[in-house]
Parts: sequence; C-alpha cells; structure tokens
Amino acid sequence: MRSPEDSREFRQLLGNWATGVAVITASDLDGRPVGFACNSFTSVSLDPPLVLFCIKREASSWPALHATGRFTVNVLAESQRALSAQFSAKTGDRFAGVPWLRSETGPVLTDAVATICARTERELDGGDHVIVLGRVVGFAMRGEADPLLFWRGRYGSFTDQVTQAVVA
Repeated sequence: MRSPEDSREFRQLLGNWATGVAVITASDLDGRPVGFACNSFTSVSLDPPLVLFCIKREASSWPALHATGRFTVNVLAESQRALSAQFSAKTGDRFAGVPWLRSETGPVLTDAVATICARTERELDGGDHVIVLGRVVGFAMRGEADPLLFWRGRYGSFTDQVTQAVVA
C-alpha cells in the first residue's frame, strides 16, 4: 500500500470513482450570483431530506455560500459539458450567457436537468475542504436527460446496455 501523502497520486486514485456533475450556486449578500462546478455532491438522508457537497476553503464561491447559509444544486445533463467547464474556470464571469432565474437559495440554471434548493444545516471540517450539509427546502426535475459524468479527470456519459447471455 502507498501512503496518501503524495496528493497528486491520491487525487489520481480518487479519480477512479465516477461521479455526477452539478453546479452549486448562491447569491452573495449584495445579490450577485456565485457558483462552481462540483462533483462531490451526494444525498445523505430522505427523512429529513439532506444533501451535502464539499468545497475548497479558498474557493471564490465559498465566502458567499458561508455568509448566506443557503445554496442551489443544479444537476447537469450529459449535453452540458461546456457549462461544467465554464463553472470550473478560475477567472471570468461564470454566468455569462447562462440562462438562470433568481431564487431564495441561489440561481437556478434553467437548463439543468434537476434543481435542489437547500439551507445550510451544518459546516464540517474536511481538511482543505469544508463539508456543507444542507436541508432540502424544494426541488424540481426537468426531463429525462442522461447525466453528465466525471471519471479519471474527464467527462463521460452513461450508456444503458442490455447484455444477453448466449446459450450454446
């Protein structure tokens, strides 16, 4: 076994876990939208309805998310790779050209396949990240699009295949 002290190798190892991709959004205290592409989003509980995501402590979106105590999860479809890349950018206006609606918890990206609105329930120390636990206050689904996946540092798509056994 290798030691996890080499963060580059450890990150490469973690890339073997395929995830979905979401854009987490919020509005800062002045009402300006902030957001980032996230592959650490997951469900936690159905009763009460809880979700979580992790964010780097030095991420530009973190101060607004922390200050407002609410956020919106916008689940991306396979066709939205460019949108994920735009919200992953270190500089520039991440919302440029992106249709969105204002909501109490943060911007709703109108083309997202699903949206979850949440209030921060708890923030937990996660090393160089903060683990944000949120209570769901509303959600919407828009269609049956295939999800955008992220695996080994690149985007992928879900292929539903039926395998038939051949009997000799």
